[in-house]
Amino acid sequence: MAANRLAILTLALLAACGGDRGASMAADSLSRDLQRLPVDSSATFSDQAAATPVPAPAAPVAAKPKAKAKPKPKPAPAPAPAPAPLALDAGTVVATTVDREITSKTDKPGATVTGTVASNVLDATGRVVIPAGSRVTMTITQIHESENKGDKTGKLTLTPTAVEIAGESHALDGSAVALERTLRDRKTNAGDVAKVGAGTAIGALAGRVIGGNTKGAVIGGIIGGAVGTQRAIETQDRDVVVPANSRVEVTLGGTFTR
Repeated sequence: MAANRLAILTLALLAACGGDRGASMAADSLSRDLQRLPVDSSATFSDQAAATPVPAPAAPVAAKPKAKAKPKPKPAPAPAPAPAPLALDAGTVVATTVDREITSKTDKPGATVTGTVASNVLDATGRVVIPAGSRVTMTITQIHESENKGDKTGKLTLTPTAVEIAGESHALDGSAVALERTLRDRKTNAGDVAKVGAGTAIGALAGRVIGGNTKGAVIGGIIGGAVGTQRAIETQDRDVVVPANSRVEVTLGGTFTR
């Protein structure tokens, strides 16, 4: 590079001193010399632009996870309609069994007795209103023994007042019928003996008046005693009896609701 600069400077000087011809000759000679100058092709040039450093790639920025949208709350379901109350129509029959014996010999009007419901009592939709095992309270409103052979039943009236279901008492309106009540003869008592004695005395008196002598009175007494005995038999008291665990049907007199 320095040699080239020197040659160019020499040509310029020759041109200034020798004119155009000299300059032309000098230029040809110099051109030939320049062509013979060795060229170092392996030489490196310092005027190359410096390599621009490549910046390191920036570290990727982690993307923030998107917040999940909160699900909208489901609307509250509509409340279920309240079930219809449990109810039984008037005329419904409740089968029970009486818990103890009822007898006109010892029971009086106003006494109470309980019965156990024998089977579930259902409403029109099949729901259990009065379950089996519930206790029915009944009041004896009328009771009287049979006083003559013509009376086949005596007198007994039961009135249901309440039913206990799962420990809770509910008022009950209706009537009750003992299906297995019987009459039981009482033992001979003073009243029966008096009937026989009265018949004997009346017969003796009548025989004496009719017969006019003792024999007639004896015969009349025998006949009167027989009549008195028959009278006592016909009017002998017989107690109304409802055996324990026998059936009692309760019929509702009005709508029962619980």
